[in-house]
Amino acid sequence: MQLLEAKLQKIDRHNYRSYSSLRGEYHFVDFDFFIDTTQADPFAPASRVRARRKWSLTDLAWLKAQSADYQRAARDFIARQFADLAQQVNEIQIDRPGQTILDRTAVVFDDEGIELRFRIDLPSDGRTIIAKKTANLLTFTMPKIIRRATIARELPMDELKRHCETVEDQVALRRQLKDKNLVAFVADESILPRLAGNSELPLPDAIPFVSPENLAVELEAPHKGKLRGMGIPKGITMIVGGGFHGKSTLLNAIESSVYDHIPGDGRDFIVTDETATKIRAEDGRCVHQVDLSPYISNLPMGKETSAFSTQNASGSTSQASWLQESLEAGAQTLLIDEDTSASNFMIRDERMQALIAKSDEPITPLVDRISLIRDQLDVSVLLVMGGSGDYLDVADTVIQMHNYEAIDVTEKARKVVASHPTRRQLEGSAELRLPRTRKLNRSALQTMLEDGKFRIQVKGKNALRFGREFIDLQALEQVADASQLHTVGWLWFLLAQQKGWESSPCKAFGKLLDDNWFQMMPKHGDLAKPRVIEVMAVLNRMRAAEFK
Repeated sequence: MQLLEAKLQKIDRHNYRSYSSLRGEYHFVDFDFFIDTTQADPFAPASRVRARRKWSLTDLAWLKAQSADYQRAARDFIARQFADLAQQVNEIQIDRPGQTILDRTAVVFDDEGIELRFRIDLPSDGRTIIAKKTANLLTFTMPKIIRRATIARELPMDELKRHCETVEDQVALRRQLKDKNLVAFVADESILPRLAGNSELPLPDAIPFVSPENLAVELEAPHKGKLRGMGIPKGITMIVGGGFHGKSTLLNAIESSVYDHIPGDGRDFIVTDETATKIRAEDGRCVHQVDLSPYISNLPMGKETSAFSTQNASGSTSQASWLQESLEAGAQTLLIDEDTSASNFMIRDERMQALIAKSDEPITPLVDRISLIRDQLDVSVLLVMGGSGDYLDVADTVIQMHNYEAIDVTEKARKVVASHPTRRQLEGSAELRLPRTRKLNRSALQTMLEDGKFRIQVKGKNALRFGREFIDLQALEQVADASQLHTVGWLWFLLAQQKGWESSPCKAFGKLLDDNWFQMMPKHGDLAKPRVIEVMAVLNRMRAAEFK
């Protein structure tokens, strides 16, 4: 600490860039402090710093003996406590988690102790260094926050344990889905609605969820015990009902539950198949060498669709591409909302079939392929549908949402099908195969970084900058946190260190995202682990990416 104070006195009233002389390691009485980067001016991104504290000084060494999921939740909890303690200190920021509990780098455990990774805005008067103010921040205010966030007696231990046990429960519940032949589980008393369209907080006074009797199952959580709730079976499940009755709300809760939620979120005992992927129409996106032939063929002027590329996809083309890309990335469950889908991709009704001959229509609608997705690819589909009853012919389960209450209407739907048979003509072939794996040009990724200034930056959850390219990600509703996108960019950087073509990008990213994924990353505190499916979804939207 004395060394840091001495360096600060030496640069007092100097130009702001003199802060660069502070980079390095400093030893405080009970922790080590590292300044990894310093900002070039007061308006640049805050300086990156780290603090390491030995287990023996924290009374938290018992965490080392806990499961990996328990430790993930404990690290998440400590990051939240640090954020709360630093809330009144504008100069200190940590990557604060939201409603999900992800594997983050803001707090890292190793054999030696706990490491906090955060950012500090170094004080100034204009562009002049004020050493006294900086010394007070770094040697008085900051150490108090570090100590209180990393010592047992200052932490609400009951809350920490509940936080961690809730995560272990969710992981255990999710692991039971496959054995129970389920794709999702929604526990009774869950709160599905959110506070607002721009908020993930639960809606106060919302109607708690109750499972319909026919779909009720019991799962066992190691801490919570037996939990009753609605099990959504594998196969084709339709969620139907009137407008504003909770159809999309149920789907949104299910799609977000590929990740774990904090206690009290309302979705903390909802779990979903971790490969579940929501697809939608996305006008204007790029598509790279995707086999669309099961859904789109016979395009004008003989354009081939078995390896289709475009920089400006239509609604139906983009949704078909997303479906195929998701299967390539390993999705076992597809989630679809009619409201965000291309109508001509979803259905071609009897009258349109009579008006436009199949030979003049390039699109084979999903309604004619969905049973093959289930039967031949063993992929389940969960879709919200309010306007087309033709999907009732292939649905295994039908759930009606009425006043936010779930009702099993499967038998009623079958009677409707029997009494109102469809007169549509089935379109498309009787065979479906998984899309082939595309190869990725690793050298093209490296070129993108070399051609311009090296940049891996994010703008919320809506955009990622990689080199010169800005990738629009507004349609990716399952990205839980901007920190996941930071990690996506660094994963590409790692892959780009090798030349030539990567024959199996999904497997390559899967290997990089093993249990020790962050050890290969820069020592940044704003990284969070994404799914391989998200890594590929972002890559598929990079316009300069090269596949074959």
